[in-house]
Amino acid sequence: MYAIFAMELCVALAVGLPYLFGDDSWEAWGWPVWIADVFSLLVVPLVVFASFSLVRQQLRERAEASRTTRLMDTVLTTSREWLWAIGPDGRFTFSSPAGVELTGYEPSELLGRHFRLIIDPDDLADALQGRASTEDATAGWSGLHAVCRHKDGSRVLVEVSGRTLRDAAGRPAGFEGTSRALDPGTADTLATGEIRSRVEAVLAGRSLMTAFQPIRSLESDSIVGAEALTRFPGSPDISPEVMFAEATAVELDVELEILAFETALAAAKGLPIALSVSVNLSPRAYLDARLSDILEHSGISTSRIVLEVTERHHVVDYGPLAAALAPLRCRGLRIAVDDAGAGFASMRHVLLLKPDVIKLDREIIAGIDTDPGQRALGAAMVGFAKEIGAALVAEGIETEAELSAVAELGMTAGQGYLLGRPSVRPEDWARWGEAPN
Repeated sequence: MYAIFAMELCVALAVGLPYLFGDDSWEAWGWPVWIADVFSLLVVPLVVFASFSLVRQQLRERAEASRTTRLMDTVLTTSREWLWAIGPDGRFTFSSPAGVELTGYEPSELLGRHFRLIIDPDDLADALQGRASTEDATAGWSGLHAVCRHKDGSRVLVEVSGRTLRDAAGRPAGFEGTSRALDPGTADTLATGEIRSRVEAVLAGRSLMTAFQPIRSLESDSIVGAEALTRFPGSPDISPEVMFAEATAVELDVELEILAFETALAAAKGLPIALSVSVNLSPRAYLDARLSDILEHSGISTSRIVLEVTERHHVVDYGPLAAALAPLRCRGLRIAVDDAGAGFASMRHVLLLKPDVIKLDREIIAGIDTDPGQRALGAAMVGFAKEIGAALVAEGIETEAELSAVAELGMTAGQGYLLGRPSVRPEDWARWGEAPN
């Protein structure tokens, strides 16, 4: 109000003083002085009041934005749920501090990295496919169970909710959402209910099967081996990775792994005899006394078998694991470390177990044709493998450019959708023994 009064006074003096001193400048324009008075008394206050209201509204909006920012900072800092966002290329564009506890990675370590570092894309696709019939994919999803791969190599069963981001034209532009670990209370509840029943039903009915994915020589293009991948046809809406994680939650993981191992070796009899057979086992499963007997009666030559050490569990003491592997290696079995380069744990496996085969994770291979850092790491792993006398397999090759890049770096074997998809059909396996055209 004081500002308006001051301006009114200034305008009145500017208009009235010339008139008082006999200088009626307004008459030169043909306007009587009262018009200027009316203008100063009515129009100017309106303009000043509008300006004042606009400034006050801007101040309120800034204060509200500041409060919202502080609130968001509080939510991001204190929330136990991990908030994340990824771009259309699958790489992280945002990660909240809660992700450190869940994944082991600081936000700065995840930005720009592909989400496959945390969750296997095929695993997530299988889980989403199971929801496709009950949820609108365009609206998002909630309560989805997936397996998060921690930096230390362990697997964590998580609940994921998210939605698709779209640009101004309505095209998909990435995803955003939240993830949280299933807390002990939830796990305990599940252990006495649905999950335990489901896993026990699989074990009792032995209702699983094996798919094999070919491993090719990058020098001759011939298929030299196959990796066994467990499938659960009785539970199509649950991915294999989630099934194993749920079995861990109810302490039936080793039982399920041993059954999967037996099933894979039985199915491997349908593979051409010249191919090696790679089978995944977690560190705890190697300590199971039944393993040696299963190998003895498998009917598969031990020289063909490659046992891959997976990262389902964090290894605290490598002594017992190395002791369990030693007699197996003496029998001619080869040991591989899976997902090498994806995290600290896999590299500890390589250094402490001295494997016969190193399988480079898809995180290193994806985009290796364009990323200088990945090429440098790939070249270093080629040199390292030669130094310790290990074979090197590039996993997850999906493009011709990636294939050319890994071959140029000196990698001699590869695996991925470009080189051959997993198959449960024995007739497909039989063709893998044929010479390439």
